[in-house]
Amino acid sequence: MTKIIGLTGGIGSGKTTVASYFNEMGVPVYIADDGARNVMKSDDVIKKIKEVFGDALFENDILNRAKLAEIVFNDADKLAQLNGIVHPAVKEDFELWLKQHNSNPYVIYEAAILFESGRYKDCDLIITVTAPEEIRIERVLKRDNTTKEQVLSRMKMQWKDEDRISRSNFIINNVNLKIAKEEVVKILKILDIKQNQS
Repeated sequence: MTKIIGLTGGIGSGKTTVASYFNEMGVPVYIADDGARNVMKSDDVIKKIKEVFGDALFENDILNRAKLAEIVFNDADKLAQLNGIVHPAVKEDFELWLKQHNSNPYVIYEAAILFESGRYKDCDLIITVTAPEEIRIERVLKRDNTTKEQVLSRMKMQWKDEDRISRSNFIINNVNLKIAKEEVVKILKILDIKQNQS
């Protein structure tokens, strides 16, 4: 039975970088954000988004994700409505992906809102990636065309690190990339030992 290892962390923590280290070491990785992007192109999801948010967010039937983000990251109810449409579709997408990787002892499911969405319940173990808030803000400002205020409003919508940490099996403090990579190697060794014992 393939074990699902949840990988999470707040915006700018560098969890996608950590996920890429697992991938480099041969562990299949499912990135929930990419899954969401894909399912949001499907006719069924587009129809549901239009029903809730109207046609104004679409140009030639293509969703303006920046406009949508602006709405949902400033309105918890709208975010909950969007998640109610997208999360079930992502879950379905992941289950199809998992079937293609079921010969692996474990896979990584990477999601920023692993706990908030309730998906942590489907995971056998959980890894949280952390970094100081200032570093996280700096990373997002470099990566995205955004403002500090927008980053902070996204952070407010996510769980705090201490809440994630209290529910996680492993913690990776991702300030120094070399050390973070070493932590990934250590975790894989522990997972291999557990796998051999089961």
